Order: sequence, then structure tokens, then C-alpha cells
Amino acid sequence: MTPTALAEAVADRYADAGNGPTTITGLQRLTGGASRETWSMTAVSDRSPDTELILRRDPPGLEEPERMALEAASIIEARRAGVPVPRLYAHSRPGTTDDTLGTAYMLMEKLPGEALPQRLLRDPEYADIRPRLAYEAGRTLARIHRMDPERVAGLADQDPIESLFPLYLSIGSRLPALDLAFRWLREHRPETTRKAVVHGDFRNGNLLVEPDGIRAVLDWELVHLGDPMEDLGWLCTKTWRFGSSAPVGGFGERDELFRGYADECGVAPDPAAVHWWEVYGTLRWAYMCRLQASRGSDSGSNPLELLAIGRRITECEHDLLNLLGVGTAERPSTPPEGPADDDLFGTPSAAALLGAVRGFVRSQSDDATGRSRYLGRVAGNVLGVVERELTTGDAARRDHRARLAALNLRSEAELAVALAEGALSIETAEVADAVRGAVAARLAVAAPNYV
Repeated sequence: MTPTALAEAVADRYADAGNGPTTITGLQRLTGGASRETWSMTAVSDRSPDTELILRRDPPGLEEPERMALEAASIIEARRAGVPVPRLYAHSRPGTTDDTLGTAYMLMEKLPGEALPQRLLRDPEYADIRPRLAYEAGRTLARIHRMDPERVAGLADQDPIESLFPLYLSIGSRLPALDLAFRWLREHRPETTRKAVVHGDFRNGNLLVEPDGIRAVLDWELVHLGDPMEDLGWLCTKTWRFGSSAPVGGFGERDELFRGYADECGVAPDPAAVHWWEVYGTLRWAYMCRLQASRGSDSGSNPLELLAIGRRITECEHDLLNLLGVGTAERPSTPPEGPADDDLFGTPSAAALLGAVRGFVRSQSDDATGRSRYLGRVAGNVLGVVERELTTGDAARRDHRARLAALNLRSEAELAVALAEGALSIETAEVADAVRGAVAARLAVAAPNYV
């Protein structure tokens, strides 16, 4: 669909919402959002003031109309329950896509505020609100958990472990850190005392914040019925701290999150239960990384961003080993191997050529704007991953095979199964070394600055 056709379709939907004949100006696709398209624009109408809008829609060919309708119903109920959310003007219905827009969609108001985590965590403009955000997040979550599930048709209610485990097995090879986490979760599962509407993706990056507080909770596409402590554990998952040391979204402490929650609803969160959900959240994000990468292999519209997310699974492995008390290995000390003097392909090496291309892509993205700038940075990061793997990969693979051979194993998947079934123990030094070493090698390639 061309931008002109999209603007005309949105104008029709906005007009049908009681706003009369409408013209759409300033249509622009926003960065981020690996699974859905997000567009901003301004609606100009004779019946109402100029209004800034956001269109969220499924990529054509990857429509999920039931999920989009569920998200719309959740936003409507959240607004009724006092949760800060954008006003919804129009949305597709369950089981259908929009003939004009060509896919499932939601059209909503664009609210002022900042959602980019790096700015929220570092810009002076948000220095005053940062210390209060964990408390505010706790109160906001308590309001979400007061939503009436009877008003949100289609909420899934699944066992978190038993629904996630087969999904994990369906994509890619088994990994020891992930199998260890599944086993730990089964052995340490807390008692669930109540069921509530769970946002499913309440985190830094999905909160629209102004200098005086949270303006809106965004991205309800993973909403479901479950243990409300899941949302608190997800917010504390290290991935969503964006390099900050503060455990709650990178901006606050757990005690403040719990205090805000208890002040709003009278229920004091159990720290042990929240920790369990933090482990689960880290494991869930690992699966989501794989899922996005698999979608990237089949996607014609957004393969770069989706495939790049796939390598982030090693961050989850690293975090899980720490959360489970296994610990992690230091960065591999094996020196990189350069090409031999008589290398068949000569000089410069493939890694050197990639480094030069990476520098060029980054310099070009610095001069770009919007989505081109964002994707240029993603491309630069991907080239860095390939460059590091070319430089250190052969030595890391030899070390990895040697550690597995010492355990009489042929693959890391065999090690994962042995740990899951109790045939091997992570308490054994050689086993722990094999698990830690593999994770450290992958992290050194995919995200050397993560630690």
C-alpha cells in the first residue's frame, strides 16, 4: 500500500468516528516495533481541532486480527479502570482485516511524552521524575490488575511454563542455560493467590512519560489472564534496564515498586514471587528473540531488525546463569587468529573489509533521519557481530568442542537435555565450565559490552 493510499484510508476511518471529512498530513513511519508497523500523522477536519494520531497495524501478510481486537478491547477497559492510555478512535474487529487498510489496525490519539528508554534514563529533562517512576509504575500496575476481565473478551489463560516450553522446543536447538531455567522454575514455583488481567509487556519502552509522570501505558498486544506478579517481574527483567544498574526498568528500586503497588491496591507483592517471574521473564524474552529471528527469515518487509534480535538470546543466557546463582565466565581470553601470511584470499582480511563497511554504514546513518537512521545503526551492529565472529569464531568453536568432548557429548543440545533430565549436574565443575564458556563466547561476539 502506498503512503497516499494509507493516508486516504486512515482519513476515512477517522471521519467515520464522528469527525467529518478529514485530510491526513505528515504521515511518517516510526522506528522500533519489530512485530507491528507504527505510523504517526495529523488529522485535519472541519469538525474538530487538528489532531495528532498514531496508527498501529499488522504487517500485510502477517495479520493477527484476533490479537489486535483483543488489544483494542483491553485499551478501552483500561481507560474505564483509570489506567492512563491513549484514546482509541477506530479499530478492526475480531476475525477480520480492514478492506481499505488491508490489515488489522488500531487508530488512536498521539499523546505527548517520551517512550525512548535511553532518553528517559539519561536526559536532564527527566531527572526529577526518575526517582519516582518505580513508585508510579507500581500504582499503575495495581490499576491494570483491577481491570474487569469479563469486559475483555478473548483473554488467554494458560500455564506459563507448560505453554512456553513447547514453543521453546519448536524453534532452534536446546540451550543449557534455558533448560536449567525451565527446571528451576518448575522446582521453585510460587503459589498463585489470584488471577487478574496482565498487561504482558509492561516495561521501560512501553511507558509514555512526561516530566511530571506516566502519561500512558502502550503496546497491549500481549495482554492475558494470569498472576499479576508477572507484570512486576517483567518490569524488573535486566533486558529492560537498558544498561542502567537500577533493577526496576533502569530507573528505580524494587522496594519503591512494591510500595506503590501496595499503596494503590492494599496487596504487598511477595519479593520471592517477583523474582520467580523475573527468571520467567528472562526465559520468555529468550524465546521471543528466537521467534523474531525466525520471522525475519520469512519476512520481506523487516528482516534486518528481526534477524538482529535473534543474537540477543545470549544476553538472556548470561542473565539466567546469574539469576540462578550459576555465575558466568569471563570474556574468552583466546587471542584472535589473523590470516596467515600466505592466506589464499590475501589482504585485507574479510574481517577488515567488514570493519570498513561497518564504519561507512554508521557514518551514513549518522546523517540520516527517522527509520533510515535507526536501521543504519542496526546494520552497523550486525556487521560488528559478523566481524567479531570471523575474527574469533574458529578458536571459540575449538574450545567449545573440547569442553563437550571432555563430557563425552557431541553437541550443546545433548548437554541441555542431560541437565534437564538430571543426568548431569551444573554443580560439577566441568559441566559448569562448558555452560559458562559457551555463553561467554557467544556474548563476546553478539554483545561484548553487555556485561
